[in-house]
Amino acid sequence: MQNNPNYRSGFIAIVGRPNVGKSTFMNRIIGQKIAIMSNKAQTTRNKIQGVYSTKDAQLIFIDTPGIQKPKNKLGTFMEESSLSALREVDAILFMVSAVEKRGAGDNFIINKLKSIKKPVYLIVNKIDQINPNDLVPIVDSYKRNTIDWKGVFPISALQGNNVEQMLNQLARTMPHGPQYYPTDQITDHPERFIVSELIREKIFQLTKEEVPYSVAVFIERMKKRDSGMVDIDATIIIDRNSQKGIIIGSKGSMLKKIGTLARKDIQDLLGSKVFLKLWVKVQPNWRDNSNELKSLGYHKSNY
Repeated sequence: MQNNPNYRSGFIAIVGRPNVGKSTFMNRIIGQKIAIMSNKAQTTRNKIQGVYSTKDAQLIFIDTPGIQKPKNKLGTFMEESSLSALREVDAILFMVSAVEKRGAGDNFIINKLKSIKKPVYLIVNKIDQINPNDLVPIVDSYKRNTIDWKGVFPISALQGNNVEQMLNQLARTMPHGPQYYPTDQITDHPERFIVSELIREKIFQLTKEEVPYSVAVFIERMKKRDSGMVDIDATIIIDRNSQKGIIIGSKGSMLKKIGTLARKDIQDLLGSKVFLKLWVKVQPNWRDNSNELKSLGYHKSNY
C-alpha cells in the first residue's frame, strides 16, 4: 500500500445503453478480460468492479448492466443494480455509441442522471468506426436538452484511442484518498464468478434468439491439483427443455465448442491448465423465481 499524501482514489460508474461498449472499455483499462462481451443486450448482468492503479492514483470502475425496461425479475435486478451504482461513486461515465443516434434509451438514462448530484462525463465510444468530421454533430446532439457534462471524451475502447488521456484526467479529479486494493489486484470479484461469466459469454456468442438470455452458469466445483491443473465442474442452467438440445448440439458438438472456447479464456485468467466439465440442467422459469435468482448471485446484497 502507498504512503503518498497526495494519492488520489475514487469509484467511477460506467452507465449506458446495452452494447455501447462498456465491457470492452473495462477490459481495455484493466488490461485483462474480466467483463464478458457480445453484441447482444443483457450480456452484463451483475456490476463488475475493475481496479486501475498507478503510482499516483487508483480508480475503481463499476461496469453496470445496460439500463432498459425490465421484462422479468432478472431484468428488474439488472436495472436496480445499475441505478444503485450511481449512489456509491465519485463520478459517472455515461457512455454512448458514435455509430448510433441518440435515442429513447439514452434519454431515459439522462433523465435518471439529472437527479444524481455527481460529476457526469460523456464518453463517445467507437470513434474508430466513424468519419472524424461526424464527431462534432454527434457530441452536439448530446448537449441539447440534457445535463451539464463535466467533460466529453471521444474514445475507441477497442483500439484505445484517447483512453489513456481520459484516465489521466479522471485521476486528477478524484479526491485524495487511500489505495483501496493492492496494486496487482484488478477486480473485487472472486475467480469463480469470472469463470462462470466466461462460460456464459461463449453461449451468448454461439447461440441465437432467446437461448442466451435464458442461460445462467453455476460453478459446482473448482479445485487445483498438485500438478497445478485446475478442475472445474460447471452447470449451464436453462429454463426450457427445447433449449437443451441447442446447448448440447448434435452429438454434443455445441457443448464441446462452448467448453473449448471457454477453457482458453479461463486458462488465460488463471495462468494454469484447466480441465473443464460442463453439464446442462433445465430449471423452468428461473428468471422469475426469486430463490433461483438469489442462488445464482442475482440479489440485492450484490448491489
